[in-house]
Amino acid sequence: MVVCTTVQGTVPSWLRCDVNLPYTHEITSAVDDHAALITRGYRAMIYSGDHDPKVSYVDTQAWIRRLKLPITDPWRPWHVDDQIVGYTRTFSNNLTYATVKGAGHTAPEYMPRECLAMIDRWLSGEPL
Repeated sequence: MVVCTTVQGTVPSWLRCDVNLPYTHEITSAVDDHAALITRGYRAMIYSGDHDPKVSYVDTQAWIRRLKLPITDPWRPWHVDDQIVGYTRTFSNNLTYATVKGAGHTAPEYMPRECLAMIDRWLSGEPL
């Protein structure tokens, strides 16, 4: 189990991002990159906050379907302290997909305890 501690920070305020970044290359899809990695046998987990207005879990599931992977473990709830905190399914080629209930685009920011449990279990090779 992972134990986290907090340390008083020294940054007076945090800016999430600079919208004036001069992008010269825009990636419109990462589906081919994911396909290349999972066909090489790498484990992967993709997760979505179910309240994410930027990249909805419905859209994420749509591009996962484009990978055409058989489902090895169908939709089921996953729990923390006997509470349903999301839903998960597993695909062949070691791909796990999970939703996090109540989380937005940056799921660990909204639901840190649940996301810590999710990643801890996944890294340990345990089912969510």
